[in-house]
Amino acid sequence: MTQDKQAGQAKVLGVVGLGSMGYGAALTALRKGVATVGLDTRAEARQRFEAEGGATTDSLAALGAQCDAVVVLVVNAAQTEEVLFGADGLAHTLKRGSVVITSATVDPTLPPVWQQRLAAHGLWLIDAPVSGGAVKAAAGQMTVMASGAPGAFAAAGELLAAIAGKVYRLGDAPGIGSTVKMVNQHLAGVHIAAACEGMALGMRAGADPRALYEVICNSAGMSWMFQNRVPHILDGDYSPLSTVNIFVKDLGLVLDAGRKLSFPLPLAAAAHQLYLATAAAGHGAEDDSAVIKFYAGLAGLDLPKPAQES
Repeated sequence: MTQDKQAGQAKVLGVVGLGSMGYGAALTALRKGVATVGLDTRAEARQRFEAEGGATTDSLAALGAQCDAVVVLVVNAAQTEEVLFGADGLAHTLKRGSVVITSATVDPTLPPVWQQRLAAHGLWLIDAPVSGGAVKAAAGQMTVMASGAPGAFAAAGELLAAIAGKVYRLGDAPGIGSTVKMVNQHLAGVHIAAACEGMALGMRAGADPRALYEVICNSAGMSWMFQNRVPHILDGDYSPLSTVNIFVKDLGLVLDAGRKLSFPLPLAAAAHQLYLATAAAGHGAEDDSAVIKFYAGLAGLDLPKPAQES
């Protein structure tokens, strides 16, 4: 593909999806002095970013016309494909030589296909899923797992670095970044499920949940997910930062990959069933720590309630 833009000329960053991660990415870039335009279908999300001094639009055509690189931080592959290739998608509106940075967690076989389709429009692709959660995103400390052609990084590497604390450049082929993110989601999903199971076991056995949390956080059984998610349980606050349904999707991708590779994934399969059961019980849109509600229902546990209800 001929690169129509010269490396280093990209100056305007677009962010599609101003949710918990996208908002943090856009705000981080803005605070680093990068001209940033956000797009979200929700007026309240756009107003939140505008209140911080950011520019917004609700039109992909308007976004594409003014941006040199666009980070697509939507929920899944279907939404990503609509943003890229829909009637007003970025493939039709971005200037030649611009860069699309796809950051949703998707099947690793999809980014190479997207790269080929975008190249036909004179556009670059960086496969760049992210991790860190809403808190790290807002603090500019997201981890980016990126792969793509050297020309794509030459055109937009600085803009990509502006949204995160750490960018890992993993290879020249799109799909590598999504493979690494898939492994991350495997571990994250299993760790959250294990944290909920362990806390439920301790509570059933009579342990004080707050004391249990403090001890485990200073012992060998601690994981980042345990330390991060269990406070949601202790506070009785299941406001969705990352939902149960997200791990239904993400661990489904992990298991699909395992089937394609003829590779057994018994821990991922067991965790996936826990998320499915929790979603079936009506908690799919709640924070992923709501998996403990599945155990509470089985064991008749009284979980901590929000302070105002105590």
